[in-house]
Amino acid sequence: MTRLITPLPRAPDTGTGITSPRERQGVALMLGGGLLLGTIGVFVEEAGQDPLTTVWFRCAFGALALLLWGGVSGRLGELRLRGAALAAVLSASVLMLANWALFFAAIERTSIGVATVVFHVQPLWVLALGAWWLRERVSWRQASAALLALIGLALASGVLEGSSVGGQHWNDHLLGLAMCLGASLSYAGVTLIAARALGASSFALAWWQCAVGTLALAWWPSLQGWPVVGASWVWLVGLGVIHTGLAYVVLYAGMARLATNRIALLQFVYPIAAILMDWAVYGRTLDAVQLTGVALMAAALTAVRRSA
Repeated sequence: MTRLITPLPRAPDTGTGITSPRERQGVALMLGGGLLLGTIGVFVEEAGQDPLTTVWFRCAFGALALLLWGGVSGRLGELRLRGAALAAVLSASVLMLANWALFFAAIERTSIGVATVVFHVQPLWVLALGAWWLRERVSWRQASAALLALIGLALASGVLEGSSVGGQHWNDHLLGLAMCLGASLSYAGVTLIAARALGASSFALAWWQCAVGTLALAWWPSLQGWPVVGASWVWLVGLGVIHTGLAYVVLYAGMARLATNRIALLQFVYPIAAILMDWAVYGRTLDAVQLTGVALMAAALTAVRRSA
């Protein structure tokens, strides 16, 4: 979201393969949410602002949009946190800010498609951190899938094809890839913290992330200069309202209607949509080798999620 985190309670996996009206609604909502998120990169590039200014706008207008939705749905009481739940949410908020800032900076140095694909290595970080920090067991299937995903990542990022290319552009590309990996690592930390943030709902986690970002970065636009009123503001406000407020409502409504294995597959709508948007708007495409890497990552990460 860069996605938001911690889905609402999910539908049980019956294993029957039968699609109920509720499940069909869930698929439609997940597809819609993924398509929405696939346009994030376009909004970031068209806004033309530095990453921290972009993050502040997303946080400020995302907080307002979520606050409005919370009031309409009667969930504002969930925002009152204390003790361990509040500490967990604040920690996750700091990591999420780092995630957004690094991801937006990576888009500037690579491309929308490459940055989004590389970011989706995040489940591997969760697997590794879970094994190291939480002493969770890693199966051979998970380890094999992780290795396959890393091979896919190397192909999709273009590192193997461009390793002989020098110059500042290639250095910027490598820096962008490093930033994107840092963003995915930050998001993995958010995922692990959120999974254990007892007493904090997904709505509370999302709103507090935006609220903390709004307060922590309020000084930055003032120091760097506010964007000229006009098109840039439209794109920046859209990041908060569309990609935080609306995407939150649509995605989590879909997740609540589906089993985990279907969610894992549908989450790849986001990177696919981002690749298509990059091509449609800017004419940038992934070559055959990169697309092969994307396919390997999708297969491997789906296997990791299913075996979790």
